[in-house]
Amino acid sequence: MIEISSMVVTHAKASVEEMEQSWHGDLESMLKPLYAQELIYECAVLKTCNRVEIYVVSPKGSQILFHFAKNMGVSSRIVEFYDHDETMTHLLRLSSGLESMIVGEDQILGQIKELYGIAKDVGTTGKMLDTAFSKAIQVGKRVRTETGINKGSVSIGSAAVDLADRILDGLTGKTILVIGAGEMGTLVARALAHKNIDAIYIANRTFERAEMLASELGGLAVPYSNIGEYVKTADVVISATSAPHYVLTEAIMSKAMENRDREILLIDIANPRDIENSVAQVPNVLLHNIDGLRIINEKNMQMRREEAKKAEVLIEEELILLKTQFKRQKADGLISELYARLYDVREHEKERAINRLKTYHSIGDIETKVIDDLTHSIVNKILAEPTKALRDAAEHDDEKTLDTVSRLFKLNGSQKE
Repeated sequence: MIEISSMVVTHAKASVEEMEQSWHGDLESMLKPLYAQELIYECAVLKTCNRVEIYVVSPKGSQILFHFAKNMGVSSRIVEFYDHDETMTHLLRLSSGLESMIVGEDQILGQIKELYGIAKDVGTTGKMLDTAFSKAIQVGKRVRTETGINKGSVSIGSAAVDLADRILDGLTGKTILVIGAGEMGTLVARALAHKNIDAIYIANRTFERAEMLASELGGLAVPYSNIGEYVKTADVVISATSAPHYVLTEAIMSKAMENRDREILLIDIANPRDIENSVAQVPNVLLHNIDGLRIINEKNMQMRREEAKKAEVLIEEELILLKTQFKRQKADGLISELYARLYDVREHEKERAINRLKTYHSIGDIETKVIDDLTHSIVNKILAEPTKALRDAAEHDDEKTLDTVSRLFKLNGSQKE
């Protein structure tokens, strides 16, 4: 049976370091080898700062993903393997913000759209994943419209600011350096704009982008190459770049802290990490990463428990609709292929009959159209009842009937072309 399966590595079981180790290369370099496997008909990959998830359409998805995880060196302790129904439930919960570290966060919905868009551009998706992800995006929007799940501080960026506020007992009069002006850095900077801080410095590899964000928030853009100098005067540094290497190393921080006798708080919300672990050994440096945000999530979860219950009800409703949609698609795939087979026969036999008639006398457009209409009608009437029976079988999970028809007429279903 061709279904969707998934493997999931998230903050629920894995540390930041373990999530980094479970990821190899960029999205395209992971998608193409997956899709190249004979029994994988569609695939997509989601990667954020606190999750790595792989979705495949295959008759042996769980088995393939198990071996894939093993080859990637992912520990069985931190990975979850989901079958079709579990995958659908997880994906709808994910898009609704119920699986996020910060429950109800909005950012995950945009990430799902973006990352699935990449898989579509690479050419590894098809009808089944299109259906699943379209439904997930629609449900994510509905949950946020009809519940208060996303009210308040609900992003990793804003949670990082909340963490700093809690550790320092307030940010009034503090100087903050934000490294990275991408989506996550922007969320951090905007959360800081509501605090009564002394100054916001924004550093980004592309200086123009840092200038745009600084101008919007009343901060100051600083050269990326001078990060070390601005660290010296900052009370808090929040780093959120997409750099593949460390942005703040032990050497940089040791130099920055040489003549400083007060503490500095570093919060790393990047994946892979921006700040070298050994930085925590430098005197007067307090280092926190994504794992430290779990505290904020616990607080948020208490606030949003009632809204989460409402979201669960909506997800159950939408899950039933999605399952029905997949059942119909399965029947429609067989029906479409069955019609195609019979129309091929019809076309061949129609031409054969016309050619035979032409050997006896001339055939005009009217006669040809009558024969065409006749053969078309015969095929449609022959298939009318089987079509109803196949759709009914799909609606009632009658796999035996569907498989019997597939074998009788040698239909392939939705296999990779």
